[in-house]
Amino acid sequence: MSVPLKTPDEIEGMRVAGRLASELLDHLTPSVQQGVTTKEVNDLAHAYMVNVQHTTPATLNYAPPGHAPYPASLCTSVNHVVCHGIPGDKKLKDGDIVNIDVTVIKDGYHGDTSRMFLVGKPSIQAKRLSDITYEAMWRGIRSVRPGAHLGDIGATIQRFAEGHGYSIVREFCGHGIGRQFHEEPQVLHYGRPGTGLELQPGMIFTVEPMVNAGRPGIRCLADGWTIVTADHSLSAQWEHTVLVTADGYEVLTVSAGSPPPP
Repeated sequence: MSVPLKTPDEIEGMRVAGRLASELLDHLTPSVQQGVTTKEVNDLAHAYMVNVQHTTPATLNYAPPGHAPYPASLCTSVNHVVCHGIPGDKKLKDGDIVNIDVTVIKDGYHGDTSRMFLVGKPSIQAKRLSDITYEAMWRGIRSVRPGAHLGDIGATIQRFAEGHGYSIVREFCGHGIGRQFHEEPQVLHYGRPGTGLELQPGMIFTVEPMVNAGRPGIRCLADGWTIVTADHSLSAQWEHTVLVTADGYEVLTVSAGSPPPP
């Protein structure tokens, strides 16, 4: 596999795009409330991207082989939706958990990040799932350094999540990112330490574990995009874009409103 190593200029472009993606989630945060529809969140995001940030929503009309064009400017995955939930007219209600996944394009560079939002008063179980998923992501990120392997990231995430009684979705993974939305390498959220690609400074990729409260099985809805848990259990996901540096890592998708690391 050919994994591009980013130049200093490319890294700076990715820093800008990553910060803007995170600032978009900051902007949306006050609006993720019960009674609001996910389409309203999408419309708010689209306006902010186009009119304020002067960025392009990467997901809008994104059409990988075999897929119809994605119809929205972000993904909103509520409760048992694992990923790629399409915004719609259903209102968020008290106790919902929702992942909002955004990717902006600025000057040709992609910034990709997602956060979980807890609507009203979620159950203890739902908050715990979100918290464990967040810590799993960060534990994976903290294993990033030159000379480490992709398998170290996946094994760290898998061991932590499964150790708390949860399961890892295996059909979706993190990915390289830059001028392309999806590049090499694929970053699995399970695996064995010391296996897979050796990390080098200049690699940029996402770490975005999807963790289910129940079994790991998933299915795709008839729209061709929305992925749900097969057993209807809750699912959570967090995502950051990460640069491998000379002595460790740098998280590119941070901003004033980013939740602090655990």
